[in-house]
Amino acid sequence: MNFLIRPSRADDLQPLYEMAKLTGGGFTNLPADKPALAAKLERSAQAFGTEDRGDDMFLLVLENQDSGEVRGTCQIFSEIGRHWPFYSYRMGTLTQASQELGRTFRADMLALSTDLEGASEVGGLFLHPNERAGGLGMLLARSRYLFIRQHRARFADRVIAELRGVIDEAGGSPFWDGLAGRFFGMSFQQADEFNAIHGNQFIADLMPKHPIYTAMLPESARNVIGKPHPTGRAAMRMLETEGFRHEHYIDIFDGGPTMEARTDSIRTVAEAADATVAATSGTDDGQRRMVATGRLASFRAAYALVGERTDGQVTVDPAGAALLGIAEGDAITHVGR
Repeated sequence: MNFLIRPSRADDLQPLYEMAKLTGGGFTNLPADKPALAAKLERSAQAFGTEDRGDDMFLLVLENQDSGEVRGTCQIFSEIGRHWPFYSYRMGTLTQASQELGRTFRADMLALSTDLEGASEVGGLFLHPNERAGGLGMLLARSRYLFIRQHRARFADRVIAELRGVIDEAGGSPFWDGLAGRFFGMSFQQADEFNAIHGNQFIADLMPKHPIYTAMLPESARNVIGKPHPTGRAAMRMLETEGFRHEHYIDIFDGGPTMEARTDSIRTVAEAADATVAATSGTDDGQRRMVATGRLASFRAAYALVGERTDGQVTVDPAGAALLGIAEGDAITHVGR
């Protein structure tokens, strides 16, 4: 299985566009719009081309080395909210008591918030439907954390991940229809497409700033608050395995959960080990592990058989070494599945 994670290139535009058309909507970080995708690729190239920390977006792709086809993608944002506000709804509760009635009332509320500004973000993960086996989704997801570990100074101490919320069969969002849609005069699909291409400043311009009592929302909207799209449940479990938790924030468009973790506590970041390759020849023994090597534009990640030695060095199977382009004496980072 010769699949390799590598930085995106300008000629990845068409395969990214083809994958974007398969997302089914609500996938802001992978819009089915060629100019928007081209702008992402250009922004990613700029990020991979400098050592200076900024408002960076790194776009990685999964490539089948046998066919040369791009079959998946994921993204990492170094710092959200630097150029325009990053909005979320913060979930809270207001408790009030009436002595005359002898009753206590607890009202769930949603408050527009920019609390998550300054965090790093992982997102934009999409794997072609024909490749959803063999651990490729996990390879895509965890390659982001290996990249963060190898470029730690470029990222914040907190990482978030926004999961797509519930979308109905018609491509609409019950949460959007019950709340924001009433203020914007546009469908969820229109708003989502506009946000993907132009950013979310229009939210700041038009979204009501006062808290929203969820009891005033239709039942269809209340029922999806903080719930991921059915296709995102596996992604949510992977995030939870890495140590992410859904605390009190949801997406302002579709009500999907925002997951949070401390960067250095993310499982892959914490458990990965650095090593020097002692040999890349011989028998194909060792454990199947995720291996990353290179920095920035030369970053690569893939599965390989890694044998750990008593002197701290490792061996890598010939096929894995060839896939990653590593040789004896090279430095790698590796982590178990």
